[in-house]
Amino acid sequence: MDPTTDNAGQTGDPGTARDALEALRAEIAKAVVGQDAAVTGLVVALLCRGHVLLEGVPGVAKTLLVRALASALELDTKRVQFTPDLMPSDVTGSLVYDTRSAAFSFQPGPVFTNLLLADEINRTPPKTQSSLLEAMEERQVTVDGTPRPLPDPFLVAATQNPVEYEGTYPLPEAQLDRFLLKLTIPLPSRQDEIDVLTRHAEGFDPRDLHAAGVRPVAGPADLEAARAAVAKTTISPEITAYVVDICRATRESPSLTLGVSPRGATALLATARAWAWLTGRDYVIPDDVKALALPTLRHRVQLRPEAEMEGVTADSVINAILAHVPAPR
Repeated sequence: MDPTTDNAGQTGDPGTARDALEALRAEIAKAVVGQDAAVTGLVVALLCRGHVLLEGVPGVAKTLLVRALASALELDTKRVQFTPDLMPSDVTGSLVYDTRSAAFSFQPGPVFTNLLLADEINRTPPKTQSSLLEAMEERQVTVDGTPRPLPDPFLVAATQNPVEYEGTYPLPEAQLDRFLLKLTIPLPSRQDEIDVLTRHAEGFDPRDLHAAGVRPVAGPADLEAARAAVAKTTISPEITAYVVDICRATRESPSLTLGVSPRGATALLATARAWAWLTGRDYVIPDDVKALALPTLRHRVQLRPEAEMEGVTADSVINAILAHVPAPR
């Protein structure tokens, strides 16, 4: 067997990898209806080695979406329900005393996986939040002075409920900035909701993705080939300047108390580059930047209280800036 071929039968060729990643939408649609934008966002995050914050009311298939993605990519996945009494070691792992060897051994926590679903991350105290965010940034867990690398690929999909804040610990801006994308999961359209109910009436079981027909269509080798191809996607100086101008405009907006940091500008350049490659180009155009601006920047800005009271949203401010900042020709 070719050593570049993974278990899903993919060769790791960039063209094949793009086709395989595009096939994810159709495969995940066997289990999740009408969430193409979220699927694309998760794929972009995987290509950029970033993490995703999923925001949506309960019952819009956030958990099912991550499980279906892991199944279609043939990746390992684990889920952690974040609660007020969750300890950092419950996420990262801890040293356990082995009576047979009379020594301590490391017991890995659920963070040692490819796709970690951190459910309701804002329901756990800052100490536990920080333990996960450290693993996200460093891609390793250090216990008793020994660093232990996390698997690759590694993606955290953290969820939070936008309508219930009692008993929660909102993520500070500095921690929100660690997420590459913030994806909003909307309620389905009327037709999509009819399709969901029809599937359930016909016996669809969200706990059994295999029975739903979800099969691996891509794998780690495809992701590696895709990442290498994305890294070769051309970014002109004009596009770089355009990204900088957009981010600097957020710092000057009268509706915001906090604009996008240089880390956010770097993130927007990276996500636009991944999106350009996914759409079949080896160079970035202004429309790529515009397409990824909202999910990449919306959680990196902070509204003034008076603007929020007037109904202004982060999305509306960013859209206004995109309309105002001239795009290169």
